[in-house]
Amino acid sequence: MRLSVIGCGYLGAVHAAAMADLGHDVVGIDVDEAKVQSLSAGRAPFHEPGLPEVLEAGLASGRLRFSTDMADAADADVHFIAVGTPQTAGSDAADLTYLEAAVASLLPHLKPGALVAGKSTVPVGTAERLAERIEAAAEGAELAWNPEFLREGFAVKDTLHPDRFVYGVRSQRAADLLDDVYRQAIDAGTPRIVTDYATAELVKTAANAFLATKISFINVMSQVADATGADVTVLADAIGHDARIGRRFLNAGLGFGGGCLPKDIRAFAARGEQLGLADSFAFLREVDAVNLRQRERLVAAAVEALGGSVTGARIALLGVTFKPDSDDVRDSPALDVAERLHELGAEVVATDPYGLPNALRRFPALVTASSTEDAVRGADLVVLATEWREYRDLDPAATAVLARHARIIDGRNVLDPAAWRAAGWEYRGLGRR
Repeated sequence: MRLSVIGCGYLGAVHAAAMADLGHDVVGIDVDEAKVQSLSAGRAPFHEPGLPEVLEAGLASGRLRFSTDMADAADADVHFIAVGTPQTAGSDAADLTYLEAAVASLLPHLKPGALVAGKSTVPVGTAERLAERIEAAAEGAELAWNPEFLREGFAVKDTLHPDRFVYGVRSQRAADLLDDVYRQAIDAGTPRIVTDYATAELVKTAANAFLATKISFINVMSQVADATGADVTVLADAIGHDARIGRRFLNAGLGFGGGCLPKDIRAFAARGEQLGLADSFAFLREVDAVNLRQRERLVAAAVEALGGSVTGARIALLGVTFKPDSDDVRDSPALDVAERLHELGAEVVATDPYGLPNALRRFPALVTASSTEDAVRGADLVVLATEWREYRDLDPAATAVLARHARIIDGRNVLDPAAWRAAGWEYRGLGRR
């Protein structure tokens, strides 16, 4: 099929390359000329495992190209809208400026019968409003809402082999067109839910709200564990055996971040308040607050570990991205902790496999090291802030030789406390005995 992807940021670039990998003829459209040039040369503007390979293969096959000219999308059968919906400055609501601009630019180029499929995360009610404009722009043109469920670090896999499809549509024809796009996965048995616009919009925001709630719940339990001497990791293992609860997303630690989960739950709460449901969404505000307090807890733990003050102390920060296998530092708990410790007078030396360039753009005063060894050498305290595999696999004895004082705070609760203590470390997790 002939497809266009409007917006070639994280979501759009992955979607465009993956659709070409499935055999479709795809053009990616973006207003950022530098980004288009980079993608056209086969260079992904961000780190995502597997993306360079499918990007290069799509370009080499001739099935994938990128452009800044919306007219190049005119012959597409299906147009995917994948622009960002960031948090509005001074408000928790979603900023739909980019979405509105993308739709306005696309409308003059819609051919009869074209399908516009929204993938951006939007407040419920957005699709209903956009549908009228799209239907009026060209005979037989329709809107579908087809939310994405990508995990950074697994985005290519999640696009090619998703765990479900959700279609918000008004006609069977629209659903059939999306089936044609995703034929390989549909034929392989991927579940498919066909519903209305509002439900499709709610699926993504509800899923993110649930995951955020689960993470903040276990972080509250980690506070209880610290207050009582319990071990939150064993607690999570025990309650995770309950099939109604499950073990995933019950890892206590520094909390969630990134460009999606925090702003999505805030926008969801803001939309709930617009709908007159402020009391019902109060819990989501507290989920967000619990998450932010985890960063304060880690900073407090660092101050305590260093005898009441971090001023002048060298602190090695392992990881600056909000999660491993990504270079994304948006709303990163790790980078937030680095800034707070720096403000308290600590000499923070940060390292990360991929995230340092982005971290320096957000926090130019950050002192960085190109390797774990250089970061840890001479440290008074080590803080594991992002659970990259190389940090999880560190040899505690070899690492102890590098540090000035063998103290570590495991901000992700991923290390073996017994092994680190046996190697002479003062080990502290969050909610671990």
